[in-house]
Amino acid sequence: DAEFSRLLEGIISPDTFACAETLRHRNTFEREDGTPLHYQPVNLKDWCKNSFEVVNQLRINTKSSFQRYDVILLLNGLPLVQIELKTLQVSPRKAMQQIVDYKNDPGNGYTNSLLCFMQLFIVSNRSNTWYFANNASEHFRFDADEHFLPLYQWAAPDNKKITHLDDFAEAFLAKCTLAEMISRYTVLIQSERKLMMMRPYQIYAVQAIVDCIQQNRGNGYIWHTTGSGKTLTSFKASTLLKDNPDIEKCLFVVDRKDLDRQTRQEFNRFQPGCVEENTNTETLVQRLLSDDYTDKVIVTTIQKLGLALDANHRQPYRQRLKPLRDKRMVFIFDECHRSQFGENHRAIRECFPNAQLFGFT
Repeated sequence: DAEFSRLLEGIISPDTFACAETLRHRNTFEREDGTPLHYQPVNLKDWCKNSFEVVNQLRINTKSSFQRYDVILLLNGLPLVQIELKTLQVSPRKAMQQIVDYKNDPGNGYTNSLLCFMQLFIVSNRSNTWYFANNASEHFRFDADEHFLPLYQWAAPDNKKITHLDDFAEAFLAKCTLAEMISRYTVLIQSERKLMMMRPYQIYAVQAIVDCIQQNRGNGYIWHTTGSGKTLTSFKASTLLKDNPDIEKCLFVVDRKDLDRQTRQEFNRFQPGCVEENTNTETLVQRLLSDDYTDKVIVTTIQKLGLALDANHRQPYRQRLKPLRDKRMVFIFDECHRSQFGENHRAIRECFPNAQLFGFT
């Protein structure tokens, strides 16, 4: 019992981001006899295999607050999702305001109980359902003009909104879907210590790329409008590929140097240090040939890649890359409408016949 209360004391924290990390990592705890205990709060390999529970009308009474939560979903006893329900005549925004008020209440459960592990809030008045990620107070605001960002509605693959509570529950709250939303499609932005949900269309785009690669069938285009989060979609696709042992390398190819820097910064904003700078073509070739796990995802410009694959270049780069010829490579092209044609495209095809190409446009 003493060990358990010490463990509890160690994992409960008012820092929402730290709790989100604890949830997703393997952690170590020292037992009373000095031996280490390694534990994971949830099954990280297969989130569907955790134990799911529903709690109705939970009350938490502390010295300074008396709060009641409509519905809480637990994974392995950890409260990860809170659902606040209103009647049809009441706007779901009232429920959002209530959650914000609860979180701002001194002595609230989110800072001093296992509710600190809350990842996701869902609000509904039956006909309208919204969801949003939990965050620290600087990323978690709702003002008088009813501005609340970011706020999401679920949608089907054809982008048709799913807002009725029954349909939403069926589509979004199925155990595996919910577990995937929390484990795969919630991105922890390290540099801002912020949780970010991916939008439905981004999730479907990532799933399409990953399925296409797993089944090793052909190439594809992802069309996103400007400002709709292409970088996040490509980042998530490439990080999921990082753990695919069949893939040798994933190259994220951009046009022009400033975009190279910008994309690298964006990727590193999601996960610091995940993408290093390729200062020149030689560095790019070395990283392509490296067995290091950190070199599995590479951001480079089409110009550097073009030089590396140029048969007439004074340096024998193309010759050195021959060992990769039969390997499975994945190329993701940003702004592919202006970077993917002619000689460059032919050279990639010739040097990497087993490569799969995905163009973001």
